[in-house]
Amino acid sequence: MTAAVPNLSSQYDPSQTESKWQSAWEDNAVFKANPDHSGAPFCVVIPPPNVTGSLHMGHAFESALIDTLVRYQRMNGRNTLWLPGTDHASIAVHNILEKELESQGKTRKDVGRKKFLDRAWEWKEKSGGTIVNQLRKLGVSVDWTRERFTLDEGLSQAVTQAFTKLYEEGLIYRGNYMVNWCPASQSAVSDVEVENKDVDGNLWHFRYPLTDGSGHVEVATTRPETMLGDTAVAVNPEDERYRQMIGKTLTLPLVGREIPIIADSYVDKEFGTGCVKVTPAHDPNDFAMGERHNLPMITIMNKDGSMNENAGQFAGLDRFEAREQVLDALEDVDVLVRVEAYQHSVPYSDRGKVPVEPLLSTQWFVKTRPLADKALDALDSHQSPKFVPERWTKVYRDWLVNLRDWCISRQLWWGHQIPAWYAVSQTNGE
Repeated sequence: MTAAVPNLSSQYDPSQTESKWQSAWEDNAVFKANPDHSGAPFCVVIPPPNVTGSLHMGHAFESALIDTLVRYQRMNGRNTLWLPGTDHASIAVHNILEKELESQGKTRKDVGRKKFLDRAWEWKEKSGGTIVNQLRKLGVSVDWTRERFTLDEGLSQAVTQAFTKLYEEGLIYRGNYMVNWCPASQSAVSDVEVENKDVDGNLWHFRYPLTDGSGHVEVATTRPETMLGDTAVAVNPEDERYRQMIGKTLTLPLVGREIPIIADSYVDKEFGTGCVKVTPAHDPNDFAMGERHNLPMITIMNKDGSMNENAGQFAGLDRFEAREQVLDALEDVDVLVRVEAYQHSVPYSDRGKVPVEPLLSTQWFVKTRPLADKALDALDSHQSPKFVPERWTKVYRDWLVNLRDWCISRQLWWGHQIPAWYAVSQTNGE
């Protein structure tokens, strides 16, 4: 027979237990790192949760795993530091605040930078406070006296120093190149902020007539609105069907612009008709062809995803509304050949939740090739990291081989600012 334990509740009350032990740990500085400790150091920086709301089950699982490692090392006499903190989550917080403003019939430009940033800091205090409270209730063994936020002054200085160092080493540059543009946040986003989704869409085929009236070529696209920015049609130089057409010109329907037929080995002569419409300002592969052949780069969209003045009669329309009207217009002039169901991958902004637009834009980039080559050399050396399972070695290698320069600039107010200035105008030679 088991004796009853006095004053033991018949039900477990987590609120009492959590607050009791958290207070005891903090009051006695149990998890406070001591620089004078004789043990070998063991430091972990918490993967900082984004201040976009509250923690979820994934955060709890991750925290439990790290907490187990940190407590084990502490028990073994290591000088242990688990550094807590939160991430400012620039794009995500921007989206949250702009949706709030939208519900009030306003935009961030209506309220201005200062008031918008005031709102952002208020949101950070609210969401960050919730996250810290949740972590405390989880009982994670972090040193709360060292809590950081990714927009703290010291961290902002570190960002500036890193940018300056990379710039001086020739690894950062400003250029006009193809970027992933998110119309929702009206900002460039990096490749890692893009999620590719398989979509059941359509492939539209239409004809471009030869300017001399001797015939036409047939092209196909999943984005017919971009034809307004076409500056060439490309064929494979080994494709006998089109060899005699190379150098001739076509008349772009709806626009009337003459565009050349060019030869480029990028074109797969076995795919589709073997003719590829080239829109250098709105497709990364077309951009590369445009540079090789010195083609004009005609941007047809505004930063909000609407069509600009280069779109002619379709100017001012949303890009998807323009798509429907362009198709109607192509049918009216009898150049729309057919439409077929087509499943393809569409890149979405991870934060904006809308399809990104490949867009030619002046941004800041980090050169990745010099860094990727060093990583490839390490991968081929005897000191190569081991991947489990082994198939991830190839995934890692392919990623390094195909890595593009990293776009680091964002058109946002909340977040780190690039420490660069350039002259808008000059007076008196200054």
